[in-house]
Amino acid sequence: MNTERTAAPVAKRVPTERTHHGDTVIDEYAWLAAKDDPETIAYLTAENAYTEQRTAELATLRETLFTETKTRTQETDLSVPTRKGGYWYYTRTVEGQQYGIHCRRAVRDGETDPPMPADGAPLEGEEILLDGNQLAEGHDFFALGTFDVSPDGRWLAYSTDFAGNERFTLRVKDLRTGEVLADEVPETFYGSAWSADGSTLFYLTVDDAWRPYRVWRHVVGTPASDDQIVYEERDERFWVGVGLTRSERFVVIDSHSKITSEVRVIPADNPTAEPAVIAPRRQGVEYSIEHHGHRFLILHNDGAEDFALAYTSADHPGDWVPLIPHSPGTRLEAVDAFANHIVVSLRTGGLTGIRVLPDGTGDSYDIDFPEPLYSVGLDSNPEYHTSTIRLHYASMVTPDSVYDYDLVTRQMVLRKRKPVLGGFDPARYEQHRDWAVADDGTRVPISLVCRAGTPRDGSAPCVLYGYGSYEASMDPWFSIPRLSLLDRGVVFAIAHVRGGGELGRRWYETGKLLAKKNTFTDFVAAARHLAKAGWTSADRLVARGGSAGGLLMGAVANLAPDAFCGIVAQVPFVDPLTSILDPSLPLTVTEWEEWGNPLEDPEVYAYMKSYSPYENVTAQDYPAILAVTSLNDTRVLYHEPAKWIARLRAVAPDGDYLLKTEMGAGHGGPSGRYDSWKEEAFITAWILDRFGIRE
Repeated sequence: MNTERTAAPVAKRVPTERTHHGDTVIDEYAWLAAKDDPETIAYLTAENAYTEQRTAELATLRETLFTETKTRTQETDLSVPTRKGGYWYYTRTVEGQQYGIHCRRAVRDGETDPPMPADGAPLEGEEILLDGNQLAEGHDFFALGTFDVSPDGRWLAYSTDFAGNERFTLRVKDLRTGEVLADEVPETFYGSAWSADGSTLFYLTVDDAWRPYRVWRHVVGTPASDDQIVYEERDERFWVGVGLTRSERFVVIDSHSKITSEVRVIPADNPTAEPAVIAPRRQGVEYSIEHHGHRFLILHNDGAEDFALAYTSADHPGDWVPLIPHSPGTRLEAVDAFANHIVVSLRTGGLTGIRVLPDGTGDSYDIDFPEPLYSVGLDSNPEYHTSTIRLHYASMVTPDSVYDYDLVTRQMVLRKRKPVLGGFDPARYEQHRDWAVADDGTRVPISLVCRAGTPRDGSAPCVLYGYGSYEASMDPWFSIPRLSLLDRGVVFAIAHVRGGGELGRRWYETGKLLAKKNTFTDFVAAARHLAKAGWTSADRLVARGGSAGGLLMGAVANLAPDAFCGIVAQVPFVDPLTSILDPSLPLTVTEWEEWGNPLEDPEVYAYMKSYSPYENVTAQDYPAILAVTSLNDTRVLYHEPAKWIARLRAVAPDGDYLLKTEMGAGHGGPSGRYDSWKEEAFITAWILDRFGIRE
């Protein structure tokens, strides 16, 4: 990196007062929240120019890293086709094109196995449903929100976002003629559901705080102005979702806050019927449903912290009859119903698993997997009447793999393993599970992957990744770009800190609200353990996290700056108190059950203020920090990292801080695959530079 320090941008200081619970805070950088202010854009542009200048000497390394990812990737490829009705559905990519092409091909007589051309070429007789490259033409950003084929295979509902703000325009395409209908609905959200006959489409819209709260009914071929509101959720803590059961018998409307849920159903063959409640909401009780013959399966936490499975009548929902009782330590995460089987996704001992209930009753069994560290889950399984399920499997050394599992014979067939070109050999790498001990004695799992034979003398550089919120589990995953780190001797580790869901619901509960600091101290414990155990040393350790994991990055920067030589914070939630105090912002009210409500509760206010990265910047020596954000991010607004970097420079001016803002993207960063590879190469080059690795 260029060691000649050109002057970093200096954000102007405009004192703004914020007073709550008798506490007045002066925020000198609140003005950066004015997205349309030319001074804000000018400041972000100046930061980008400064970051580019400071990292200019890494341009060759960035290009090398990008090329490594590109040459390891089979650019022209095809997903494993999934059967639905009389068609195989799949997505393919083409070398040089940024986005996927969504296709289908009619099932041929006697064809039971999915057709799989080795070279990723189009299937003979394919029908292109949607070409993301054509849709994205002329736009810097492109994302699909909904992609939903009607049960009869005639209609495709799809929605597009060209800004990155996750506000989608919904359209309907006639797959028989290829015509896109005049039906067009702006400002919709993810999710949709078709009626059984394909005449009616249910979709979602958001309120001013970007909360999906209304379910609408649209009759194909009619103007959007004629659409009817089917359900409106008035409680601002609750989000709404909509979908069609696998059996195609019911449209499901799911209202849920962070800790409470309520489900309504509409018969799919009677789309104008009033939604019927399965069970009225009760504070603290979460449940979801799955239709299975004469009953609804109900996955719930009523008196079952790690969830239990029950059922009730589909005709007259009432009492819940136990099917799988609660077993502390085994977190039941999802249930999928097929005509003659029930499949439960679960986790125990820090690993994911699949449990099968043959015929929906009788003794259950768990599917075995060979590696000590892995991640497994159901893939696309649209058919209700089937005896085969599709699974997705990966580990830190095994590329993403698609299996078909026969529920009758219990045989598993590998359909595809993601190709890794250039002579990739998993035997050259090794994965490990280690454990750190937090200050309160809690054992914190760490997953690691490294090149075989990596020394354990503290000399190896290491990247430690963490998240730790919303019960989201950072299960082991495979990454082609990560190979560029491993091949240069870098260890990659994941700290499975509290606030995530790796060890069940209790693991989550002890890392939220007034126990949130456990997330941060767990991560620091993991970092210190890696150094003590010889995996790395503090001056060879870079921390990385994004979104709520970016909050974690900001917190540990303040808490233990000596434990790291660098920190990467992507779309980081580093000004949480300011955001959670403003109910007009996207997500704020729905987040109160995760973080607490500092508007009403002075204890929550004081607690959040005590760990907010932005509000706890002090005049200490910080590791080098790279913050990456997006101007159109709806989930974590761009001004949080912008303010954070500005304050770091003002309060601890001797540090090395960079801010990079994607001016035309959202929470997930650049949308095209080549653009995302370039973004990853930028970050990886910055990390390698911390270790003194320039090639």
